[in-house]
Amino acid sequence: MKYPFVLTGLIILIHSALADSPSRLSMGGYGEAVYQRMFYSDNIQRYLYPENNRDASHGRFDLPHVVWFVAYDFGKGWKISSEIEFEHGGSGGAVEIEHEEGGEYETEIEKGGEVALEQFWIEKTFSDAAHLRVGHFIVPIGLTNQHHLPTEFFSVLRPEEESELLPCTWHQTGISFWGKTHNWGYEAQVISGLDAERFNNLNWIKDGAISPYEFEIANTLAGVLRVDNYSIAGLRLGMSGYFGYSAKNSLKWERYTNQKIEGELLIGAFDAVYSSHSLIVRANILYGHLFDAYAISMVNKRLPSAGPSPRTDVASDAVSAYAEVGYDIFHLLPKNNRTTGKCYLYGHYGFYDSMYKTAGNIQPKGYSRKTVISGGINYYPIDEVVLKAEYAFRKFNQPYNNEPTFSLGIAYSGFFEL
Repeated sequence: MKYPFVLTGLIILIHSALADSPSRLSMGGYGEAVYQRMFYSDNIQRYLYPENNRDASHGRFDLPHVVWFVAYDFGKGWKISSEIEFEHGGSGGAVEIEHEEGGEYETEIEKGGEVALEQFWIEKTFSDAAHLRVGHFIVPIGLTNQHHLPTEFFSVLRPEEESELLPCTWHQTGISFWGKTHNWGYEAQVISGLDAERFNNLNWIKDGAISPYEFEIANTLAGVLRVDNYSIAGLRLGMSGYFGYSAKNSLKWERYTNQKIEGELLIGAFDAVYSSHSLIVRANILYGHLFDAYAISMVNKRLPSAGPSPRTDVASDAVSAYAEVGYDIFHLLPKNNRTTGKCYLYGHYGFYDSMYKTAGNIQPKGYSRKTVISGGINYYPIDEVVLKAEYAFRKFNQPYNNEPTFSLGIAYSGFFEL
């Protein structure tokens, strides 16, 4: 009879020892489930013939992002982390309608687009101010790339002012050196440059980070720098920048270099977040310039149709800006009547233009400039779960039709240690 008691005692001792020891294994992730009703036509030619596409609507369910994360601390400053992302519930294959080819149906295999290894890195920590990370990681340009969890923005989907111009979430392979000291945080990265062959008129350089091959082209490298300041309680101010060469990062780069095209790319962004007294305010401003945009456009439009290039013009300059404000309306209730959780009533205003400036005789598309006005509710029953309802209004200049959308979403973001 004594053996069960001995075994029970050993289990209790082991559990107590593990509970008192530092945790080394971390797991978690985030995910989103979305329903949308778009009160506008989904006709592929709605921008070419706007007068014929006024009264139509369509709806959809989607799983925009489902991500699983695991990390392990080996001790002595060494740590590994990996993160796999499932986009739109897919597994890598999809039938798509090609906007640049008159609505033609094509079967696409999108490496990195539907199932992606978003992060995989090994890190050595020297101090709080000095961490060296090598592998595949997030590129922290702008607000959303740095803070892309669904509990970190009000809209049901990621703010389109950033996600329609930049890779989002932007992740690439390279070396990162980062740290925090006093009221400052910083990160400096060296990564592979973007692929000019993948640039296009509607999304500017967004697809330049998506490799259609079994490897990431790194004929030229790029530099990234981000600095954040936390001097004021509840307020974070951030600046980020990118510089790299894009022309030589295509598979057949001689098409560009034979014409002395380098395709230097400059991107600068400023973002700010204030969170205190039941109020959250977020803002982001982004500006980018692509050198040799006209020459790149001329080369891309002559590329073979069987290749991965969209074969459209690309602008020399793109711009976006937005701000959103949310207030926890539960804070207005008397203290003895307040319910658990938080409920933010919010408004959002922004604009973006993927063809803000063009080079040579390239004519900007009238529908490339969009104004986004939205508002809704974010209800947090607990900090890790949010239910969202949103009405968004995408406004165009004439003659294009505006695009209102009603969206519902539920999302979670959670991390725990074992």
